[in-house]
Amino acid sequence: MLNNDEVMSLYENVARLTAAMLQAARQQDWEQLDELESQRLQQISALKTKGPATPFFGALRTKKIDILEKILSDDRAISDVTQPWMNELQALIHNTGTRRKLAQSYSPG
Repeated sequence: MLNNDEVMSLYENVARLTAAMLQAARQQDWEQLDELESQRLQQISALKTKGPATPFFGALRTKKIDILEKILSDDRAISDVTQPWMNELQALIHNTGTRRKLAQSYSPG
């Protein structure tokens, strides 16, 4: 188990990585976004497997809540940036698949 300082450090790392992910998304740097997401998943995994032995109270609890709210806010903003791109990608994949099916259906056999 991690102590409270170590757990709080992990939360802060997740927040830092999420903020960097938002910046990468805004710059349409998809490779960087993917790399940061992998790093963030490692931090989250550590939180899940080694989480706090005791609950947070007082100022530490308030700080944790503030960090989580920032993470969630940045996650929503990442989704707002990436969703249009994902929709375009999905349409492109669908169109390519449709064209391939048509070519196979109507090509001389």
